[in-house]
Formats: sequence, structure tokens, C-alpha cells
Amino acid sequence: MLRYQLSHWEWESFFKDIDVLIVGSGITGLSAAIHLKEQSPSMKVVVVDRGPLPIGASTRNAGFACFGSLSELLDDQKHSSRQDVLELVAQRYEGLCRLRERYSDKALGYHPWGGYEVFRNEDTELYAQCLDVMEEFNADLRSLTGTETFVKADAQIPATGLQKVSHLLLNQAEGQLHTGQLMKTLLRKAQSLDILCLGGITVTATEETNAQVVIHTDHGWSIQAKQCLLATNGFAKQLLPELDLKPARNQVLITAPIPGLQLQGCFHYDCGYVYFRNIDQRILLGGGRNQDLSGEETTDLDANLQIRAYLEQLLHQIILPGQDTTIDRWWTGIMGVGPAKKPIIKEVGAQTVAAVRLGGMGVAIGTGVGERAADLLLGKV
Repeated sequence: MLRYQLSHWEWESFFKDIDVLIVGSGITGLSAAIHLKEQSPSMKVVVVDRGPLPIGASTRNAGFACFGSLSELLDDQKHSSRQDVLELVAQRYEGLCRLRERYSDKALGYHPWGGYEVFRNEDTELYAQCLDVMEEFNADLRSLTGTETFVKADAQIPATGLQKVSHLLLNQAEGQLHTGQLMKTLLRKAQSLDILCLGGITVTATEETNAQVVIHTDHGWSIQAKQCLLATNGFAKQLLPELDLKPARNQVLITAPIPGLQLQGCFHYDCGYVYFRNIDQRILLGGGRNQDLSGEETTDLDANLQIRAYLEQLLHQIILPGQDTTIDRWWTGIMGVGPAKKPIIKEVGAQTVAAVRLGGMGVAIGTGVGERAADLLLGKV
């Protein structure tokens, strides 16, 4: 990394008299910055990120506007109480509603095409378990979504083109959005509020001294701010090793355009570990980290060839069987997960707050998490 000292001009124009410095320019960090400026317009708020764009998950996810397939909710109940699971579902659904109301469906590229859960021929037992609890969850969620959230959708299997699939369950209240449009919308809003967003700055450590937070960077210089918000999610352990979280990498592919593509909507498979969707006549497919959980507990953005081979097999055998399909691009994204799907929003110093461990739910809860963290800094909570 290039190490150098800031010039007088750089210091005076960009880094002097910062009220709040936010580390992490993803959904959470930008939402916090926007909320701070809306509540206190005179604040100088600066957002920094290690990449030219947020390099964790906010620009690298699948764009699922989802809040839980039935098998995912059943799996969550193994680790949390039913009440906690329902509260998290409510947070996710309400977070998505807030995002759409705040920025409009057009700005987000949102489509209310539903979220399907896929059951292959060997998933008979899991499907039966989901049917057993479907009406109970529908009753619990009716007042939230205003509809029968989960319904059988086997009749739609032929229209999807999927093969070796026995059943579909549809979450009627889910949709999909365009991840890039979401982040551009947040950045435009932040810039309109005179929030300075800077990429290419990796924070290596923070320390509090004399009622200031000193933020050290890998360029060899440090930044001072009155307060600091750490919104680095999957990378948070590097700055806060005491937190109960770990990184979780996902492999993602997108195909070249497919003429006449039938599939439309978001699709979950294997308790949510695998996900795929349509986007611009392409298929986006990702996940599969349960094929190598320990190998994917990393902040390294490299490929996992075992999982990529598994995803390719699903693509060619289940999603687009018998089609000559080209993979256009692969990438990876880093989530922050923990023993339970509950974000960490707390003070980690007299002038420092952490807002991390989004659990793969950043699209749904990132706005709310950022705003709650901002309120902590403002002393409102």
C-alpha cells in the first residue's frame, strides 16, 4: 500500500473538523450518514471505505428483497425462539417497506415478483415440514404483510423451466431489486446532503483520546473525528476482535443474456444457502457456502473452486438444463454472521458505535440498522 502524508490542501478540505467519521460505505454506513445529516444538518459527516465501492456485500449481493423462506425460518427457530424469529421477520419486512417508501420502486429497480422456495425430488421431508407450519406462519404474518404470505406454487414449475423440482412455495410479499441502482440512489442522496464519501482508505485501527477518535489508515496517516461509526459488517473483526461475529463469503455468478428466458422472480434453495434470480435476461446464481462452511469463513475475496463447481452443476442440471449457457462473470461478497441472526448495534467506546453483523440481511435491515446506530451517536437511544 502506498504510504504518504496528507497535503495542507487535503487536510483542510477533506479531513479537518469532522464531527462523525463512518467506516464502511455500504447500505448501513450510508443510511447512518444520511440520517445523521437529516437530523443535524450542520454536522460534517465523512464516509470512508477500503474499496472504490463498498467492497463487502452491499454492491455484491443478489438484490433479493426478501424476509425469509419457510425452511429458512424453520432453521432459524433451531437457534432462536419463535418470538425472536417473528420479530426479525418484521424488522426485515418493515425495513424493505421503508426503503421502498423512502426512495421509490423505480429508483431501486424493484419488482414485486415474489420469492419462491425450491424443493427438489430429494427434499420431500423438508417440504412436508414446511407445509406443517405454513398456515401457522401465515396467521402470524397476516397483520404484517396483509396477505397470505406463503402459498403453494407447484403449478408454476413448468413456466420456470426448472428440472428435477417437485414443489415450489411462493412468498407473495417478496420481490427483487437492482443492487447497483440501490447504491447509486443512496450515494446520490448522501452527496445531496453534502456528505463526503471517499474510497480507497483502509482503516487499520481506531483509538479514543482527548474526546476524539483517531482513525489510523494503511496510508500511514490518521484522521480525527469527534465520533466514529464502524459499519464494516463482515470485516468488523479486524477492528473489533472481541465481537461475536465472523465473515461469511459467498460465490456468485451471472450468465450471458439468454434469449427467451422464462424464469422470473427470486428463488431460494437449501434453507436459503443457494439463491438465484433473473436480471436483464440473465440468471444470477450464488451461495452454496454450506458446501464448505469453514472455507468460506474468510475476508479473502478469492474463488472457492469447490463451491463454484457445485453452483455450475445446479445451473446446468436444475435451472437451465440442456441449454448452452455461458457464464459471463464470477465474483464474491463478504457477509457478517453470528450465532443468531441479530445485528450488533452498540457503543464500543465513549465516542464510537458499531453497526455490524447483518447476517446476510443487509438489503432488508441495513437502513434500519444504520439509522438506529446514528441515533446512538446522537444520544437519542
